[in-house]
Amino acid sequence: MRLLICFICFQAALFAQEIKGTVFDASTASPLSGVKITGSEGQKVLSDIDGNFTLSYQQFPLQLVFQYESFYPDTVSLTEIKTLTISLNPKVLEKETVVVTSARRGQKVEEAPISLEILKPELINNKGITDLEKAVDQSPGVYAMDGQVSIRGGSGFAYGAGSRVLLLWNGVPLLSGDAGDAKWNTVPLESIAQVEILKGASSVLYGSGALNGIISLTEKEPTMKGETRIKMQHGVYGDPKRASLKYWNRNPTFQLLDFYTGKQFRRIGYTFSLAGFTDKGYRQGETEQRVRTGGTLFFRFNKVKNLKAGIGYNFQIQKTGNFIIWQSDSLAYTPSGGADTTIEGSTLTFNRGIRFSLDPYIRYIDAKRNLHALKTRLYWVENVNYNNLAQSSLSQVYYADYQFQKKWDQGSVVTLGTSFTQNRVNSSLYGDHHSNNAALYAQFEQKWKKLYVTSGLRLEYFEQDGKRGDSDYYFGKDSSKIPVFPVIRLGANYEVFKYTHLRASYGQGVRYPSVAERYTQTSVGSLNIFPNPFLQREVGWAAEIGIKQGVKISNWKGFLDVAGFINEYENMMEFAFGFYLPDSIAPSINPASPGYIPKWFGFKAQNAERARITGIEFSFNCEGKIGEVGLTALLGYTYMNPVSLNTDSAYRATFSDTTTNMLKYRFRHLAKADIEAQWKNWSLGGSFRYNSYMQNIDVIFETKSAGVEILPGLKKYRLEHNKGVPVFDLRLGYEFKETVRLGFIVNNLLNAEYMTRPGDIQAPRSFITQLQVKL
Repeated sequence: MRLLICFICFQAALFAQEIKGTVFDASTASPLSGVKITGSEGQKVLSDIDGNFTLSYQQFPLQLVFQYESFYPDTVSLTEIKTLTISLNPKVLEKETVVVTSARRGQKVEEAPISLEILKPELINNKGITDLEKAVDQSPGVYAMDGQVSIRGGSGFAYGAGSRVLLLWNGVPLLSGDAGDAKWNTVPLESIAQVEILKGASSVLYGSGALNGIISLTEKEPTMKGETRIKMQHGVYGDPKRASLKYWNRNPTFQLLDFYTGKQFRRIGYTFSLAGFTDKGYRQGETEQRVRTGGTLFFRFNKVKNLKAGIGYNFQIQKTGNFIIWQSDSLAYTPSGGADTTIEGSTLTFNRGIRFSLDPYIRYIDAKRNLHALKTRLYWVENVNYNNLAQSSLSQVYYADYQFQKKWDQGSVVTLGTSFTQNRVNSSLYGDHHSNNAALYAQFEQKWKKLYVTSGLRLEYFEQDGKRGDSDYYFGKDSSKIPVFPVIRLGANYEVFKYTHLRASYGQGVRYPSVAERYTQTSVGSLNIFPNPFLQREVGWAAEIGIKQGVKISNWKGFLDVAGFINEYENMMEFAFGFYLPDSIAPSINPASPGYIPKWFGFKAQNAERARITGIEFSFNCEGKIGEVGLTALLGYTYMNPVSLNTDSAYRATFSDTTTNMLKYRFRHLAKADIEAQWKNWSLGGSFRYNSYMQNIDVIFETKSAGVEILPGLKKYRLEHNKGVPVFDLRLGYEFKETVRLGFIVNNLLNAEYMTRPGDIQAPRSFITQLQVKL
């Protein structure tokens, strides 16, 4: 009997032999998760979140093959038991660009079913860009206008209105709870791995706010080697072409200092960043001082394999000066009423702002390789108006998202999730309000060799101040309804040839009114704003068909992309000018009367617009080396036909050009280019931006109302400047031993005078000296 037991134990031990090991990235010494290990006996396993693997075998000799996307494969032959340490080398010159926004998982950019642009941190750093708004303005098809970002003409200009472009930081929305807008200068550019710009309605996976597209930033993952970077720059504004614009005796300057460090240990990793910026302003009184710190701390647990938990944080305090109405077209850099805020009539305001976010998260891969991810955020935004405390506000956003993702070997991927957002607003400007936004979402993906398809559905529920109805969905023309609003997404990508991908997509979007849009009541100089608590949601859809062609010459690779698109929107919100005296108040010409007529002319948020935007877009991006010269480029041209479908004559009368149905605050032509060449230690780069003439704006900005001209001289200025203006930037860099880089940057090289939104002439030529250090 003892011999039988010993024989059974021996056989069990023989067939239960295991090989253990860890797989690392040879370039960073960081563990690689998801490496495919295949044994010569047919065994298959994947490395876990720490790069560890265990593989059973029956007998020696044994051969193991290690495969991981964007890395060279490796093969190991074994004749005895040993613990393996495998280092895979990345395909540095062939490495694919991987994006996560389109599918909430890693995906090659050429396989995405929708148009995407990628901005690398090297471009942002080398150009001396100081906030995200300026960074995305360099991307093809994107236009920034005094805090409002538009993708392919999906947004016009409405100061203080909510954003139709959703901003994501590490996959979590980053819009304020009161205005529903993006605080572009709050984003820690010093910590980013890349910026992804997704074009078109994308509400299925990310919800309200993604009506016009998504701008998603991913934070750098720390490596085992660690990384520390420091950047310092000093800039000065030159004199504008027109002497009347110059308000200074000494040219205003601006400075930036940022610091980033990060390192990963066996079980713990961290990042930490610190940034400071000061700008004396080329517009009188529009100064800015801000200090920011942020980072992450995460843990991997010994007792629970494949579990990662962490917390991210970002804190910024700032003081800014702002004005939106100029003194005149000749004094466009001077605020209406002057820059002395102690004098009544000055439209310059000074504000203190605090932005704070706290992001706890958990990520777990279970025994069946299913992904469970919980992301949460507290986002606190406080604004204090020093000139008028009654215009101060405090908002808090509480967000949570749970996602489950399962993959099959046959190429299927299912993503299921639920999210919840609660906004709380305390403000004398808007009043106190709260809202709840809950959603369920699902997405299915399937890949058959060369064909990739995806479909998704999201159900959105929204209520504000306990009142339902904003998310009600009606079936046809009858009264049948459900309290959740559905949005869908469909997409396909087909690899026609090895480097040729054809794609098509359709996506719906929804955006609910913000507190600021519904409840703001204030005045700035002669500009009055009235509330509209009956404002309705915006809805829309976007469709496109496109082709992406890869190009590869030796160690240089690029993609040429062509896309035709159509976007359609209903209930688009805009601030419409009118006479808004309530029926309960009698009109009067007595200035002391509540019904004094001039007091009731102004702007109110209205669902005034139904619109369609069609167009075609060409873009090209590349990176790599041709011979001894490194070449990086991002080029694009967008043609748009943005038309109003609102035929109401009273509404059309608000257009500055009533002979056309072109949407207000849009362009037909938009061109962007950035090219940088590197040779030995030197680099030379240049940027180009162009948009055609803004044909239509609100006519009230070119005329008088009740004897008052809101923007004096604007009509004359637009008649004299009725062409698009090209803007060029130039930069030169020299690198010492790959650790120190000196840069010299000239923005607006030709000192062009150009305007984004009415009354906002942009900066004259500026000069920047820069030092980047990598430790």
